[in-house]
Amino acid sequence: PSKLLSAPRNRPEGKVLETVGVFEAPKQHGKYETGQLFLHSVFGYRGIVLFPWQARLYDRDVASPVTEKSENVAGHGSKEVKGKTHTYYQVLIDARDCPHISQRSQTEAVTFLANHDDSRALYAIPGLDYVSHEDILPYSSTDQVPIQHELFERFLMYDQTKVPPFVARDTLCAWQEKNHPWLELSDVHRETTENIRVTVIPFYMGMREAQNSHVYWWRYCIRLENLDSEVVQLRERHWRIFSLSGTLETVRGRGVVGREPVLSKEQPAFQYSSHVSLQASSGHMWGTFRFERPDGSHFDVRIPPFSLESNKDEKTPPSGLHW
Repeated sequence: PSKLLSAPRNRPEGKVLETVGVFEAPKQHGKYETGQLFLHSVFGYRGIVLFPWQARLYDRDVASPVTEKSENVAGHGSKEVKGKTHTYYQVLIDARDCPHISQRSQTEAVTFLANHDDSRALYAIPGLDYVSHEDILPYSSTDQVPIQHELFERFLMYDQTKVPPFVARDTLCAWQEKNHPWLELSDVHRETTENIRVTVIPFYMGMREAQNSHVYWWRYCIRLENLDSEVVQLRERHWRIFSLSGTLETVRGRGVVGREPVLSKEQPAFQYSSHVSLQASSGHMWGTFRFERPDGSHFDVRIPPFSLESNKDEKTPPSGLHW
């Protein structure tokens, strides 16, 4: 039987549950369409699918038929990992849920360098996320505006003859076409150490000229997930960044983005974005996160090596937020 999906409705005298929609069976095969409403299975927010991306997933947890180990540049012996095609979705997050997930997941996961006089300008679009196919719990709603987001009615319109009943406006198609270079998700890297799974998605953001040299920028989204019931806390990060120009940089620091998140059974995941620049058109990064157990002992979790590639055709960054 279909289950009703409910959410608290804020009232002065307390929270009252109201029906949001009806859960649908998750798709085992195929992909969700533009306009599909969903609940995020890990972070619990309401969202809507804008469009799918086909990514190459490099999963180091999956045994490869090639068993001989090769010492890769990332400094630790590892099996060659072949990328498998995997569906991710560009989604809008319901603004009502942003305050509740802000401690677990940044809601400004999408940033870009503006093509602007101020070459240091970095823009962010709030409430946009990338979601893996298996994280989507689909639901349906009779509400014509089920998601609160400033872009919802600019990108989608209600059409009761369609399933799902929200269809892409021309503005969404134009926005994707114009801005896909810095939105596009192509590679996803995943590795688990001692039941802590690290997922990394790098994005090329463009090149800037500075003091007669070129500086290339990337952002990377990282999700940490505790697959065990033991509570652990992230204490340190240790990065190594190799540039094609031949430099190797080591970065150590407390926590990530100013936080030292606790991963528990109730709140098993934490997601954040950061940025890196190189004075070469490509390079790669790898490293470890140091976690602490309740008894005070520590263990290191591997960050899967991922390459930083500048796309061969030079991209024109978007100019501000005027789509």
